[in-house]
Amino acid sequence: MLVWQRLLDAIDRHGKAAMATVIGTRGSAPREAGARIVVLPDASFFGTIGGGTLEWRAIADLQAALARTSEPGHDVRSIALGPELGQCCGGRVDLALEVFDRSRRDEVARLAAAEVEGAFRTRAIRDGDGPLIREIDPKGTVPIGSVEKHGPVIEEGFGDDRRVLYLFGAGHVGRALVLALAPLPFDVVWVDPRPESFPSHVPGNVRCVQAGDPASVLEGAADGAFALIMTHNHALDLSIVHKALDTPTLAYIGLIGSATKRARFASQLAQAGVPKEDVARVVTPIGLPGIHSKLPAVIAASVTADMLTRDEALRLQARDDANASYPTSTFAMRGS
Repeated sequence: MLVWQRLLDAIDRHGKAAMATVIGTRGSAPREAGARIVVLPDASFFGTIGGGTLEWRAIADLQAALARTSEPGHDVRSIALGPELGQCCGGRVDLALEVFDRSRRDEVARLAAAEVEGAFRTRAIRDGDGPLIREIDPKGTVPIGSVEKHGPVIEEGFGDDRRVLYLFGAGHVGRALVLALAPLPFDVVWVDPRPESFPSHVPGNVRCVQAGDPASVLEGAADGAFALIMTHNHALDLSIVHKALDTPTLAYIGLIGSATKRARFASQLAQAGVPKEDVARVVTPIGLPGIHSKLPAVIAASVTADMLTRDEALRLQARDDANASYPTSTFAMRGS
């Protein structure tokens, strides 16, 4: 969630806003560290820390904080979900509650400007119950969208950490997929060679590219990007698959079609000199196993669920790799 620009807008419109951030969890909890909810003086809010009684109580506390006339500060609470709230999760959640008013506009504007530029990290040191002043930390390592606390030090990763997905084909399934992916953390590059193949309106996370040579769009593809290939022409599909296999930055290559189509493409790619182990990277059929409907919306739901599963697995692997390579001495220093 891009939070700082919306907080800035709220300050300019309403004079103040309040935010609750999950800064730590133990045991089972509704959301992970880094989840946020922002409440405005008109009682509207955006974001979520998991719903249920925890969120309802947090909203009430933020509304009460907004109604007070005292100087903005912060409050950290550790909440046992079962004993204190009657929630069955059984875990504990640490929340930081903050109020931002016009006196903090410059700080919020600075963070909003950094957010527009891309992912960034901050470091703040808790000092009593005064404002939690965040300083941008160019050497920070906390994952984007997460929070780590080490005693009085709170480190956060901000920004919209989205995966690029190249979608080839603006047919019925492509259109259904674009709608399914609209609210999700993907930036979709939608490619089709046919004039006027795209609808007049597309979601904000979609960039339409009408390319005479669709495969060329993969040149310079983002690290870890996904590619989904479902054009109107099998020969075109094959050329895009060939290019995708020659694009080392792609983390996933999916081709719509049957096992028969896969076998035919594998044979043609082998004749073109593509190694067998490279051909094995192509996933056909696409989507979740066990869903066999050919309705475009059902295919889109199945493929979207698969994309989310693969995206999360890659993020977890990247986090594990980063933790494995983190020097032990640094952990000791940070935790001291």
